[in-house]
Amino acid sequence: MIAKPHVDWLALSPSLALLAAAGTLLMVAVFVPRVARRQASAFVGFAGFVAAFVFAAFLDDRSRHGVTLVHDAMFRDKWSSLAQVLIAGAGAVAVLVSYREHMRDEHVAEYYALLTAAGAGMAFFVQASNLMTLFLGLEWFSIALYVLTAIDIDLIGSLEAGLKYLVVGAVGSATLLFGSALVYGITGQLSFDKIAASGHRHDAMFVVGLAMIIAGLAFKSSSAPFHQWTPDVYQGAPTPVTAFMSSGTKIAALVVTLRVLQTAFPQDGSLWRWAIAVIAIISLAWGNIAALVQRNVKRILAYSSVSHAGFMLIAIAAANPLGARALLYYLIPYSAMSVGAFAVVAARERELQAPVTLQNLAGFGWERPFLGISMWAFMLGMLGFPLTGGFIGKFYVFAAAYERGWWWLIVAGVIATMISAYYYLGIVRAMYFRDRAELQLAPAGGSPPSDVLLDAGVLVALVVTVGSFFAVQPLIDLAHSAAGSLPF
Repeated sequence: MIAKPHVDWLALSPSLALLAAAGTLLMVAVFVPRVARRQASAFVGFAGFVAAFVFAAFLDDRSRHGVTLVHDAMFRDKWSSLAQVLIAGAGAVAVLVSYREHMRDEHVAEYYALLTAAGAGMAFFVQASNLMTLFLGLEWFSIALYVLTAIDIDLIGSLEAGLKYLVVGAVGSATLLFGSALVYGITGQLSFDKIAASGHRHDAMFVVGLAMIIAGLAFKSSSAPFHQWTPDVYQGAPTPVTAFMSSGTKIAALVVTLRVLQTAFPQDGSLWRWAIAVIAIISLAWGNIAALVQRNVKRILAYSSVSHAGFMLIAIAAANPLGARALLYYLIPYSAMSVGAFAVVAARERELQAPVTLQNLAGFGWERPFLGISMWAFMLGMLGFPLTGGFIGKFYVFAAAYERGWWWLIVAGVIATMISAYYYLGIVRAMYFRDRAELQLAPAGGSPPSDVLLDAGVLVALVVTVGSFFAVQPLIDLAHSAAGSLPF
């Protein structure tokens, strides 16, 4: 009699729900008539992300004590399950934004299949507890995103963006894999906790492997100077894909970065803390200064994401329990603001049938009051104004740096915030103020009809952005319990 191993289906449920949706969507692509394919595909994709959200929330509630599964291949704990909740939520909003995206009906089911497959890969990635599952999860969602970036062959720049993302992603994956191979070659271990116990902290090849792992993960989080071509990818990809990438990949990469460094390399903290702090400073400087000269709104938001990676890396560099809580809390409003901002850009793109710039954004706030107010809230939240979760997030990150004693990181963050006010408020100004030469009569019949599903997605993002300020204590409690899963 062959002993049957125990399978923790609940721990796998978020990934399995999204994989089931992806498989169903492939069947939809074959069997559902083209006239009903868009509706059926969007419904299945949205249902998959909602199911993953529910399973991840249930898993978070039932994972009071973290454990490893499948011979130390994956974690079941609150740290990973809370990240899965955020990924599933971002994916569900991305589905709502995608519904009226201009794409060929014959490929629409495959689009949603790739979107859910990418979400499943991210959900698996954040549970990785050894170097093998770390790389497999990374490639899983990366390959899906490469195709999604280039899926709209009618969109100018989409194929170029897909090729650039493939090159950048391949370099990042190869760097991570090479670093993992060096660490494994020195320690003979794959599991994070066993690497920490191996005692090879002063070996030169071990340190080189650690540096390459940090660089590989920095590519995925679009941290400077590893962000090359990220603005081009964000600009060229379909905007709903950009919305999902800007939030989902940030959540997955940064959550895993802190997990790997704190679990596998705790004795080398004096090395990687400084490395992460330097990357954070470069990201803050490069992201904000480069955004000042941009006129395409998607490129502005792309450089903004580089800057926000810097803020979240400050929390990782702090390497204390407060920093872990700050990272998770920061990701909640940031993911909502990022998805919501790109959703508003998608709405304007569909009206103009052209890329959105600061110039053709003029008057949008008056033409679409709800979307204008929402974009205003997202920009102020990214800037870190009160009454948005962005204010609490930045304050929390600075508190973690202060506890570490790195006041210079706080100074860098404050200066970066002051610089970012120019382009964030510039987007708000563009929506509500027009030059006299730009004023013209409104077309007969008023503005185009609104997209109900996109508006619903923006509303969800707006509620999270503002609600994370007023409901700060419950969210801090969630982050506190999740951060308890890491070995500080």
